[in-house]
Amino acid sequence: MAELAARCAQLDQSDYFEVLQLPKDATPADIKKAFYRESRAFHPDRFYQLENKELKDQVNELYKRVTEAYYVLRDDTKRRRYVADVTGPERAQKLRFTETSEAESKAAAKKEQAEQIGTTPKGREFFKRGIDDLEAGRLASAERNLKMAVTYESSNALYKEKLAEVQKKLNDESKSKGEAFKIK
Repeated sequence: MAELAARCAQLDQSDYFEVLQLPKDATPADIKKAFYRESRAFHPDRFYQLENKELKDQVNELYKRVTEAYYVLRDDTKRRRYVADVTGPERAQKLRFTETSEAESKAAAKKEQAEQIGTTPKGREFFKRGIDDLEAGRLASAERNLKMAVTYESSNALYKEKLAEVQKKLNDESKSKGEAFKIK
Protein backbone atom coordinates (compact mmCIF):
# COMPACT_ATOMS: atom_id res chain seq x y z
CA MET A 1 0.00 0.00 0.00
CA ALA A 2 2.87 2.38 0.73
CA GLU A 3 4.28 1.83 -2.78
CA LEU A 4 0.85 2.44 -4.29
CA ALA A 5 0.39 5.68 -2.36
CA ALA A 6 3.90 6.83 -3.35
CA ARG A 7 3.30 6.08 -7.06
CA CYS A 8 -0.01 7.93 -6.97
CA ALA A 9 1.54 10.92 -5.20
CA GLN A 10 4.31 11.21 -7.84
CA LEU A 11 1.95 10.81 -10.79
CA ASP A 12 1.70 14.50 -11.68
CA GLN A 13 5.50 14.88 -11.83
CA SER A 14 6.15 11.66 -13.77
CA ASP A 15 6.58 11.36 -17.50
CA TYR A 16 5.26 8.33 -19.37
CA PHE A 17 8.56 6.49 -19.16
CA GLU A 18 8.55 6.89 -15.38
CA VAL A 19 4.90 5.79 -15.20
CA LEU A 20 5.83 2.57 -17.01
CA GLN A 21 9.19 2.40 -15.17
CA LEU A 22 11.20 2.37 -18.40
CA PRO A 23 14.37 4.05 -19.67
CA LYS A 24 13.89 6.70 -22.37
CA ASP A 25 15.48 4.43 -24.99
CA ALA A 26 13.09 1.52 -24.40
CA THR A 27 12.18 -0.66 -27.37
CA PRO A 28 8.58 -1.22 -28.48
CA ALA A 29 8.75 -4.74 -26.98
CA ASP A 30 9.89 -3.28 -23.63
CA ILE A 31 7.06 -0.77 -23.73
CA LYS A 32 4.50 -3.50 -24.36
CA LYS A 33 5.85 -5.69 -21.53
CA ALA A 34 5.88 -2.74 -19.14
CA PHE A 35 2.31 -1.85 -20.06
CA TYR A 36 1.07 -5.37 -19.37
CA ARG A 37 3.02 -5.51 -16.11
CA GLU A 38 1.81 -2.11 -14.85
CA SER A 39 -1.77 -2.51 -16.04
CA ARG A 40 -2.08 -5.83 -14.21
CA ALA A 41 -0.48 -4.43 -11.08
CA PHE A 42 -2.66 -1.31 -10.94
CA HIS A 43 -5.93 -2.43 -12.50
CA PRO A 44 -8.81 -0.82 -10.57
CA ASP A 45 -10.55 -4.20 -10.12
CA ARG A 46 -7.66 -5.29 -7.89
CA PHE A 47 -8.44 -2.44 -5.50
CA TYR A 48 -12.24 -2.57 -5.30
CA GLN A 49 -12.08 -3.57 -1.63
CA LEU A 50 -10.26 -0.37 -0.57
CA GLU A 51 -12.18 1.70 1.96
CA ASN A 52 -10.27 4.88 1.16
CA LYS A 53 -12.25 6.54 -1.67
CA GLU A 54 -9.44 9.01 -2.38
CA LEU A 55 -6.90 6.21 -2.84
CA LYS A 56 -9.35 4.36 -5.12
CA ASP A 57 -9.64 7.48 -7.27
CA GLN A 58 -5.86 7.78 -7.37
CA VAL A 59 -5.54 4.14 -8.47
CA ASN A 60 -8.04 4.81 -11.26
CA GLU A 61 -6.01 7.84 -12.31
CA LEU A 62 -2.77 5.81 -12.22
CA TYR A 63 -4.33 3.11 -14.38
CA LYS A 64 -5.55 5.72 -16.87
CA ARG A 65 -2.06 7.22 -17.00
CA VAL A 66 -0.50 3.78 -17.60
CA THR A 67 -2.89 3.27 -20.52
CA GLU A 68 -2.22 6.79 -21.81
CA ALA A 69 1.55 6.19 -21.59
CA TYR A 70 1.25 3.00 -23.61
CA TYR A 71 -0.96 4.68 -26.20
CA VAL A 72 1.62 7.43 -26.78
CA LEU A 73 4.85 5.43 -26.47
CA ARG A 74 3.82 2.57 -28.75
CA ASP A 75 3.38 4.98 -31.68
CA ASP A 76 6.81 5.92 -33.09
CA THR A 77 5.74 9.38 -34.26
CA LYS A 78 4.04 10.29 -31.00
CA ARG A 79 6.92 8.85 -28.97
CA ARG A 80 9.51 10.94 -30.86
CA ARG A 81 7.47 14.10 -30.34
CA TYR A 82 6.85 13.25 -26.69
CA VAL A 83 10.54 12.56 -25.99
CA ALA A 84 11.44 15.90 -27.60
CA ASP A 85 8.83 17.62 -25.42
CA VAL A 86 9.85 16.05 -22.09
CA THR A 87 13.56 16.55 -22.67
CA GLY A 88 13.03 20.19 -23.57
CA PRO A 89 12.87 23.27 -21.35
CA GLU A 90 9.09 23.06 -20.85
CA ARG A 91 9.13 19.55 -19.39
CA ALA A 92 6.62 20.26 -16.62
CA GLN A 93 3.99 21.47 -19.09
CA LYS A 94 4.60 18.62 -21.55
CA LEU A 95 4.42 15.57 -19.26
CA ARG A 96 1.05 14.62 -20.72
CA PHE A 97 0.53 14.13 -24.42
CA THR A 98 -2.93 15.50 -25.14
CA GLU A 99 -5.11 15.08 -28.18
CA THR A 100 -5.12 18.84 -28.64
CA SER A 101 -1.33 18.93 -28.85
CA GLU A 102 -1.48 16.05 -31.31
CA ALA A 103 -4.14 17.86 -33.35
CA GLU A 104 -2.08 21.06 -33.25
CA SER A 105 1.03 19.30 -34.47
CA LYS A 106 -0.89 17.56 -37.27
CA ALA A 107 -2.55 20.82 -38.30
CA ALA A 108 0.78 22.67 -38.29
CA ALA A 109 2.42 19.95 -40.38
CA LYS A 110 -0.50 19.91 -42.81
CA LYS A 111 -0.47 23.70 -43.11
CA GLU A 112 3.28 23.75 -43.69
CA GLN A 113 3.01 21.05 -46.34
CA ALA A 114 0.09 22.79 -48.05
CA GLU A 115 1.98 26.06 -47.97
CA GLN A 116 5.01 24.46 -49.54
CA ILE A 117 3.10 22.62 -52.25
CA GLY A 118 0.02 24.81 -52.56
CA THR A 119 -3.61 24.56 -51.54
CA THR A 120 -5.37 24.97 -54.88
CA PRO A 121 -5.00 22.76 -57.96
CA LYS A 122 -4.61 25.75 -60.30
CA GLY A 123 -2.06 27.36 -58.00
CA ARG A 124 -0.01 24.15 -57.94
CA GLU A 125 -0.31 23.79 -61.70
CA PHE A 126 0.94 27.32 -62.44
CA PHE A 127 3.68 27.01 -59.82
CA LYS A 128 4.93 23.79 -61.39
CA ARG A 129 4.90 25.38 -64.84
CA GLY A 130 6.76 28.39 -63.47
CA ILE A 131 9.43 26.21 -61.86
CA ASP A 132 9.80 24.19 -65.08
CA ASP A 133 10.20 27.44 -67.06
CA LEU A 134 12.72 28.76 -64.54
CA GLU A 135 14.81 25.60 -64.78
CA ALA A 136 14.68 25.78 -68.59
CA GLY A 137 15.82 29.43 -68.51
CA ARG A 138 12.54 30.85 -69.82
CA LEU A 139 12.36 33.69 -67.30
CA ALA A 140 9.50 35.68 -68.87
CA SER A 141 7.30 32.59 -69.04
CA ALA A 142 8.34 31.62 -65.50
CA GLU A 143 7.34 35.07 -64.26
CA ARG A 144 3.92 34.83 -65.96
CA ASN A 145 3.19 31.40 -64.51
CA LEU A 146 4.40 32.32 -61.03
CA LYS A 147 2.27 35.48 -61.09
CA MET A 148 -0.73 33.30 -61.90
CA ALA A 149 0.18 30.93 -59.06
CA VAL A 150 0.36 33.88 -56.66
CA THR A 151 -3.00 35.08 -57.99
CA TYR A 152 -4.55 31.77 -56.91
CA GLU A 153 -2.66 31.64 -53.61
CA SER A 154 -1.79 35.15 -52.52
CA SER A 155 -0.71 34.08 -49.02
CA ASN A 156 1.72 31.35 -50.11
CA ALA A 157 5.20 32.47 -49.06
CA LEU A 158 7.01 29.95 -51.25
CA TYR A 159 5.20 31.13 -54.38
CA LYS A 160 5.99 34.77 -53.60
CA GLU A 161 9.62 33.93 -52.88
CA LYS A 162 10.06 32.17 -56.24
CA LEU A 163 8.29 35.01 -58.08
CA ALA A 164 10.61 37.57 -56.46
CA GLU A 165 13.61 35.43 -57.40
CA VAL A 166 12.51 35.30 -61.06
CA GLN A 167 11.73 39.02 -61.15
CA LYS A 168 15.18 39.81 -59.73
CA LYS A 169 16.81 37.64 -62.40
CA LEU A 170 14.75 39.34 -65.12
CA ASN A 171 15.66 42.77 -63.76
CA ASP A 172 19.36 41.89 -63.60
CA GLU A 173 19.20 40.49 -67.13
CA SER A 174 17.53 43.60 -68.54
CA LYS A 175 20.06 45.88 -66.79
CA SER A 176 22.94 43.93 -68.27
CA LYS A 177 21.43 44.36 -71.74
CA GLY A 178 20.81 48.07 -71.16
CA GLU A 179 17.04 47.70 -71.23
CA ALA A 180 16.41 49.07 -67.74
CA PHE A 181 13.75 51.50 -68.91
CA LYS A 182 12.09 49.35 -71.52
CA ILE A 183 8.36 48.86 -71.00
CA LYS A 184 7.43 45.24 -70.63
